[in-house]
Amino acid sequence: MAHATRIGFGYDVHRMAAGRKLTIGGVDIPYAKGLDGHSDADVLVHAVADALLGAAALGDIGKHFPDTDPRFKGISSLILLRHVADLLASHRFTVGNVDATLVLEAPKIASYVDLMRGNIADALRIPPGQISVKATTHEGLGFIGGGDGAAAHAVVLITAQ
Repeated sequence: MAHATRIGFGYDVHRMAAGRKLTIGGVDIPYAKGLDGHSDADVLVHAVADALLGAAALGDIGKHFPDTDPRFKGISSLILLRHVADLLASHRFTVGNVDATLVLEAPKIASYVDLMRGNIADALRIPPGQISVKATTHEGLGFIGGGDGAAAHAVVLITAQ
């Protein structure tokens, strides 16, 4: 498997909830609601982690960080992503790039994208130029369009060394 290139796809979704902090891409964003989940519910980082684990055929975040484990209650998803990076390195994979799309109606995240890219890059120990983060709305359709949740998609490229 010398220098085999692999792609991975990740998807995550969380509902919005009052009384929760909104953390996306490791950035705390002021907003009336946050995403609900066992960890910090960072939908973007979860999609990236799942894409990386999938590309390496190492399972998914539920396998590595079960929501039944109290160690992960409220944990920063960037800590989980750092663990994924370490796991990939132990299997001799390097990350080529990450392309992620956040889907949410509000708030607007354009002013936070560079911070998100930097946080993800730091966790993966790669340059921010290898991370793309984009956002779109759901055009008012469904639970995301109604402001009741957010989703994220991520595609990654990894190489076995």
